[in-house]
Amino acid sequence: MPLLEVRNLTHIYSQGTPFEHVALENVSFSLEKGEFVGIIGHTGSGKSTLIQHLNGLLKPSAGTVLLDGTDLWSSKAFTRQARFRIGLVFQYPEYQLFEETCYADIAFGPKNMKLPREEIDRRVRKAAALVGLTDEQLRASPFDLSGGQKRRVAIAGVIAMEPEILILDEPTAGLDPAGREEILGNILDYRRQNKATIVMVSHSMDDVARMADRLLVMNESHLAMDGTPEAVFRRADELMQMGLDIPTVTRVFSVLREKGLDVPTVYTMEQAIAALTGDAPC
Repeated sequence: MPLLEVRNLTHIYSQGTPFEHVALENVSFSLEKGEFVGIIGHTGSGKSTLIQHLNGLLKPSAGTVLLDGTDLWSSKAFTRQARFRIGLVFQYPEYQLFEETCYADIAFGPKNMKLPREEIDRRVRKAAALVGLTDEQLRASPFDLSGGQKRRVAIAGVIAMEPEILILDEPTAGLDPAGREEILGNILDYRRQNKATIVMVSHSMDDVARMADRLLVMNESHLAMDGTPEAVFRRADELMQMGLDIPTVTRVFSVLREKGLDVPTVYTMEQAIAALTGDAPC
């Protein structure tokens, strides 16, 4: 049984009004424990609406989302419990910080879980350490930190609930290259330490190509593709027709083939190096 299963999910905003808009239509897929799934698609394709269904923030117009085989909306109690098991980090989550200290902000979720004080403290400090926050920063106001540090506080606030599924909407948006790599490293560390399932929405084809086990491609409210990065990026022409890009290294190798060089299709820098040096098959 999949950890999370989406069956024929449809969501219609302002249904029955002149402003009716179909954001998702008949979307189906499943998530297994421990896998890393990237979601890509042009703006307005349905990505954000989709992930808000995965932890019960939105209720389907039709279809179901199942956690361990149980409908997320089977009862209010199950919906509430599911939101602790499935953590969602919105885009620019630092804008949602509101407590006087970083410690209090990270502790907000575990407190809502009604955990003992000692367990809350353990989770706050573990989450802070995972994202690289010091004890001094925990005592500080989040508004005194840099943008990247605020982002870490916001992510720590979600992972302190120790969700089995961690969903992130453009977690590196607006960060410099060093900050991006640190945040992506934090996500991979959480996955490894907790054997968690990761779902990441991203506009960076390079990031999802090197990190994800599977890619879901959204296009005009539909799930257009579901496969490994290699399988998806082999359909480069279709992706570009949808207004999407392909990894930089994939484009470079495509140009090399057009110039007559016998090089394979690659989608990560590691594969490119292996192809050029002959160290390993791609």
